[in-house]
Amino acid sequence: MKVGVIYGSTRELGNTEFLTEEVVKRLPDVTKIDLKRYQFKDIIDQRHEKNGFSPVKDEYDQIIDQIIDCEVLIFATPIYWYGMTSVMKRFIDRWSQTVRDEKYPNFKEKMSQKQAYIIAVGGDNPRVKGVPLVQQFMYICQFIGLDYKGYVLGEGAKPKDIFKDEKAIEDACKLGELLNKKNEIETVNVLEEGITESLE
Repeated sequence: MKVGVIYGSTRELGNTEFLTEEVVKRLPDVTKIDLKRYQFKDIIDQRHEKNGFSPVKDEYDQIIDQIIDCEVLIFATPIYWYGMTSVMKRFIDRWSQTVRDEKYPNFKEKMSQKQAYIIAVGGDNPRVKGVPLVQQFMYICQFIGLDYKGYVLGEGAKPKDIFKDEKAIEDACKLGELLNKKNEIETVNVLEEGITESLE
């Protein structure tokens, strides 16, 4: 099972990254995408123009190429002003172009075959004030077809504050264990299918 982690922080080794690493540290096949390391532009709304879509020359497609084959996507973002970061929002906004891009036929169908989780960390009562962010992601998943599975919210403002949030660390470890079990079950199923085929 291939897991793709999409980091939306603008900080190096921030609380959101530390919390997400608690989830994925024991998973065997993880692709980590740090959005701040890519140069990609804002969406240009061309829905009502004659041609409908014009290719954009930037590094956005490099991100899509990495997540397209992932079975699980983890969206990891700090909570900035009670929402996702601008770089995460810009990335998701660009999906409007991807669904019309001939290079990615059936983009929504492929997204519908993936599971999605959200990990977010904020400093102002995030288990209450981070819920609208989670709801926004739920609607995003619903629209694009992603199978939304759940979230982990943590509290932290200063560097490494997240390690004081025992509940968030516990929730992250539980999610990691869940994904690891799913991976083990999938591996067994693949092996059983291979054995069955070899016996036929």
